[in-house]
Amino acid sequence: MTDLEGIANRLLDKGLSEEEVTDRLVMEILTFKETGPDNATRLARLILKEVKTARKKPSDPFLRNVLSIPEAKATMHDLGVGCRGEGDFFVHGLIAGLIDDNSVVSPRKQDDAGAVQAGGKVIVASVDGTHSRLSDFPFIAGFHVARAALRDVMVKGAKPVALIDDMHLGDDGDVGKLFDFIAGISAISELAGVPLVSGSTLRIGGDMVVGNRLVSGVGAIGITDERTLLAREKVEEGDVILMTQGAGGGTIATTAIYSGSPDIVKETLNIDFIKACKALSNENLLPRIHAMLDVTNGGVRGDANEVCKTAGVGLIFHEERIRDLVNEKVLGLLEELKVDYLGVSLDALMVFCKKENVRDVVGAVEKAGIKIEVVGEVVKGGKASLVRSGKKEEFAPRYRESAYTEIKKAVGECAPLDKERFMKDARKAAERAAKKKEEVVSYVRKAGS
Repeated sequence: MTDLEGIANRLLDKGLSEEEVTDRLVMEILTFKETGPDNATRLARLILKEVKTARKKPSDPFLRNVLSIPEAKATMHDLGVGCRGEGDFFVHGLIAGLIDDNSVVSPRKQDDAGAVQAGGKVIVASVDGTHSRLSDFPFIAGFHVARAALRDVMVKGAKPVALIDDMHLGDDGDVGKLFDFIAGISAISELAGVPLVSGSTLRIGGDMVVGNRLVSGVGAIGITDERTLLAREKVEEGDVILMTQGAGGGTIATTAIYSGSPDIVKETLNIDFIKACKALSNENLLPRIHAMLDVTNGGVRGDANEVCKTAGVGLIFHEERIRDLVNEKVLGLLEELKVDYLGVSLDALMVFCKKENVRDVVGAVEKAGIKIEVVGEVVKGGKASLVRSGKKEEFAPRYRESAYTEIKKAVGECAPLDKERFMKDARKAAERAAKKKEEVVSYVRKAGS
């Protein structure tokens, strides 16, 4: 996958001549396109022409600001965005700060899904992005991202009623990828009894990007009411923490494929999480539960940290109990690869409820054929701890989630030396974006009055 527009802009910024830029574009085009040098050169020149034209700045300062990017001089890599660790959580906090806090559960809560009131009901919505390394495995990508979207809605206590999808495929991608991806979503749709009702299909970057990468996502919509709406902020001191057995989803599938153990992918093909949530709902236990979550973002480490921040409580987890709830084959793979299983997505259900409700919760889930155990408790304080071999230790997320592929291990899990500068500059960029929003809203309102 090559961003021709991005390459042209980058090389122009470096001071390369138009001829040098054109030659590089021709090389990239010929890598993917079944075309000759003459046609590739023609396309390259047109791309360069459009890029140069788009670099012209408007004379109107207001519009110039609208079309400019509030650069942070910190990249996605620098801040570990998408890597489900400290850096990722920080950036998502800045993103949430740009959004009005006028919903029942807003993005500022950093919960699994958001919620609004409508017609006496609570509408819950979530969207999940497909794992970036599953582009060449569209069916499994669609299967797991659809399941993830449903999980995020169901842990809010909502009944999922619809799925939606978004697909962006590179200009050189075989359309069979689209069909395979939708088939994966449809498999979950059929198994869960939730229809896929709408979607969007586009190319990545239109004519300006060559390659066959698939970038996609799935959203889910659910319905509940105030009585059964669950939220992390409702977790309170004295609650008991339960967790179901997990075999992972997109992350574990990726780990298996890229470590040469593709047979492990079969362990992830289940709807145990959905069955567990339905069991709790069918037994009318949701009103007796404070919160539920799916163990995904940075694993138990990441989710524990988020709950502590949102609810203002402390959490104590028992490592040996969590270990017993990880699928045996999946745990074996992670240990063989020296991957910290506490820092990767296990796709397990975590439940927070009062001690007197534990027996009924366990009974309902076990009746559905799903293993569930008590793995911890909620205490005072704002930090998470892990009891391992009888000793208590700090249980915090790393800068990035556990490195589960060779390239991730090369990148590492630790924070960069310039972390504080990156975060400071990112915060300033977010502030400039917020100011721009206010200016545009004010302009549009005045123009329409």
